[in-house]
This record gives sequence, structure tokens and C-alpha cells, in this order.
Amino acid sequence: MSASVSAGPRRRLVFICESGTDVRLVTGLKQRFELTLLLRPAFGPRTINWKDEGPEPVRIIEGPAGRVAFAAFVGAWLVRHRAELDAVLAQNAGVAALAANACRGLTRVPTFMLICSPNIAYFHCRYERGELGLPAYLAGRTLLEAARAGNALLGHRYLVLSDYLGGQVSYGWREKVRVVPLYGVDTSRFRPVPLEEKRRLRVKLGLPEEGFLIFFSSRVAPEKDTESLLDACALLKASGRSFWMLNLSGGHQRLKQLALERGLGDRTLTRDAVDPVHELPAYYQASDVCAQVSLEEGLGFSPLEALACEVPVVATDVGGLRETIRDGETGLSVPVRAPRALADALARVMDEPERFLALARQGRRMVRERFEASRCFDGFAALVEEELSSRR
Repeated sequence: MSASVSAGPRRRLVFICESGTDVRLVTGLKQRFELTLLLRPAFGPRTINWKDEGPEPVRIIEGPAGRVAFAAFVGAWLVRHRAELDAVLAQNAGVAALAANACRGLTRVPTFMLICSPNIAYFHCRYERGELGLPAYLAGRTLLEAARAGNALLGHRYLVLSDYLGGQVSYGWREKVRVVPLYGVDTSRFRPVPLEEKRRLRVKLGLPEEGFLIFFSSRVAPEKDTESLLDACALLKASGRSFWMLNLSGGHQRLKQLALERGLGDRTLTRDAVDPVHELPAYYQASDVCAQVSLEEGLGFSPLEALACEVPVVATDVGGLRETIRDGETGLSVPVRAPRALADALARVMDEPERFLALARQGRRMVRERFEASRCFDGFAALVEEELSSRR
């Protein structure tokens, strides 16, 4: 990613991270702003996944771990340091964002909410999976809904990754919504490679040299339909197909167990997550298809990264995936919780590789036009300048 060139001093941006963040987002922001991170240290050393790199300094300030306590800390910090700020970017529309928006009248600083996921829908998935009891679910849902309503009333600008997310968070205040898909895809790293290079990559990465490689690049989480993907793979195995299913995530041990229960231990490759900047592109390039199987999805960057590498995509017809994986144009779309339809779609990609490679090439063009990382970050920087100019 290359930083945009600015004629004047860099603007001072505070990024409020209530639930962890991605190094690619931090890198893109710090290349364009003098960046301060306010972090809720709820995830130990992985509050930012992977090591931040590059010469631009980032000031990191940790607040309390509790959500409400962190929100109070954010509000007090912003008021105290308001003279040092040009803009505020709050992650999602939770209680920390609500504190930032509530203080906006005092700070007079442009405040944006970056909406990356449908948090309430994800929270409901946790309840459906049995990870939350009814009392905890009702209490958490009430807090999330209250924060959502308060942010819709007090907030000035939503930055959403997809049109779908804009409708999920804004309570009808569409004039407050801008689609700015931070952090985008760096298509200079996520790029196609020739067939010979694909084979060499498999050897280098310790992957099977023969057989169809299905890359499930998402984490194993309540909002992902891992079971349907494994059931589809079981159907493929029963039909005599030669394939491997690869997953790189922190939840890969759970996926391995589910695979063993379905007799897929010999077809499943599971490993820890890899560096998303330096290592991940090679795994896409070595794969034959990317499967994005979700119950809920804000946008889905994995399919975009796959398409940038000209790897065909099969995805469920849900959320923001409907805006990028258009059936028969940029990939194949299948219903939610439909293992047979998913197996049939994967089999089609196996049987007609040239046809679906052509769709993936169309997909790469779409990614370059709409989701190129440098363009997305530059768009946000321009929006900050627009807000500051209007205030002057």
C-alpha cells in the first residue's frame, strides 16, 4: 500500500478500538494521519493482530477492559485532549462510539463511526449456537440496541463497508451513511500467479501437490456456517471427488474436530492463522476455490482477496456478500444452510475451471475498481478534509 501525498502536515486522528483491530487498517491509517489508538485490552496481546510495521509512529493508549468503563474513559480522554485532535474514528456503533458522539458537542471534532460488521446479528448467532444463556443474551442485546439507537441520534457520519451495513445501523438516517470499504484489498500483494507458480507455492507451503484445494479462509465463529461446508465436503467425498479443504484460523482445532466427526480427517488441512500482509496471499494463490460460508456477513474481505488473486469464489447469499459475489458474474452464490447446493457449486468449479477462472478475472476487475486499499484509505482522508473544510 502506498500512502497518498499530502501538501500540508498530516491530520491528527484518534482511532477508538473497542474490540480489536487489523494491522492492515492500522497501517493504512497511519500512512495518512498522525495516529493515536485508544484500545480496550479485551484480547490480550492480540488487540492488534500481527505486528505493526513501517516508520510512521503510532501512539497506543489502553483503557479499561470493561465496555462501559472503556466508554467512560474514551469520553473523558477526548474532552481532555480535544485541542490536539482533527478527527475521531470509532470502531462500530457500540458504547465507546456513543461516548465519542455524546462528547462531540464539546470537542467540536469530526467524529466517524466505522461499521465493519452487523454486531447485533453476530450477537444473535452466539445465542443460537448456545454460547450465551437467555439472561446474558437479553442484557447484551438491550445494551447493543440502546447504543445503536443513541448513535443513530447523536452520530454525524457512518462509514460502512457495504450498503447492507448502512441499513443495519442507521435507523433510517441514510444521509449520515457513506460506503467507504476500509481497509480494502492491496491488489499488488493479492494478485494472480501462473499455473506453474501455483504448483511451486503448494510445495513451498507444504500443501498437497495434487487434488482440488478448497480454501475456507474465515475464522471458525458463530456467524460462519462451518458445519454446512463440512457437510458439503462429505457429499463431495461420497461422490468420489479428489479434494482438500484448508483452513487457517485461531479456531482451526474446532474445525478439525468437526471434520473428524464427518470422516473428513484425511481431507482437511488446518493450521494457525498467518500474517495477513506477508503470508496470506500465497495461500489464496495456491488454492483452486475460496468458500465463504456465512450465516451473517457485513461485507466479507476473504472473497475479495481471493478474487484479487483470480481464484473463483463460492459464497452464501447473505448480507454484504450479495453486493460482491453476484451469481454467474463474479462467482457462485448459494443459499444459507444448504450443503447440497454448496457441494454442487464446488463440483461445478471443479468441472469447469476455465469458465470460473473467467468469472474470477471479472471479479479482480471489480475489486480493483471498488475495493483497492489505497483508494479506500485516500477516500477516507478526503472525507476528513471535506468535514474540516465545511467547519471552517
